[in-house]
Amino acid sequence: MSIKHNLTIIEENIKKSLKKANRTDDKVDIIAVTKTVGVESIKEAIKLGLKDIGENRPQELIKKYDVISNNANYHMIGHLQSNKVKYIIDKVSLIHSLDRISLAKELNKRAKINDIIVDALIQVNIAEEKSKFGLKVDDVIRFIEKVLEFDNIRIKGLMTIAPFAKDPEEIRWVFRDLRKLSETIDNRGYNNIEMNILSMGMTNDYKVAIEEGSNMIRIGTGLFGERK
Repeated sequence: MSIKHNLTIIEENIKKSLKKANRTDDKVDIIAVTKTVGVESIKEAIKLGLKDIGENRPQELIKKYDVISNNANYHMIGHLQSNKVKYIIDKVSLIHSLDRISLAKELNKRAKINDIIVDALIQVNIAEEKSKFGLKVDDVIRFIEKVLEFDNIRIKGLMTIAPFAKDPEEIRWVFRDLRKLSETIDNRGYNNIEMNILSMGMTNDYKVAIEEGSNMIRIGTGLFGERK
């Protein structure tokens, strides 16, 4: 199937899921996950109107940035090591995987050096899977209150990766819990902390994620086909 065909299906599914959730006025941003995807396919996706691309690894992000440059917005969606921050800090529009204070310190330091504000989402490991990164729900408020000390980081929302399930209904609770957490944080009225973005849902489960409040989905396989 072509990227154009796949995108049409995704956009139709987004509309249906928004309607089902009585969110017809809302917008859902698609992050095209380009891990192992070639530059030509990425350029084709950009021509189709997909301006946001997500990378799991800093070195792959840098490589693609050098070729595609300013034609896209770059999202760091994978686990980010502190020693890699300096290479991507001036290239990314959003970091989805802020999950520890040592990373926040490094992001803040490098953003200051570059005289920029870095936008980030806090990664929450709702299901507390040992194989995944992210904060436990109970640690998020404490973490936010520490991040408030950093002037060059702006928290824009939350991100989670749900466990894989053949039936996405089994993991609906993960998305519901992230939405509830974002509402709790929002109601606390922190300065400089926004809960405008809920980055949740991937190829297998994005429809359920949207029904539970997602407004940013990360799609790789559903868009570009199975990875080589």
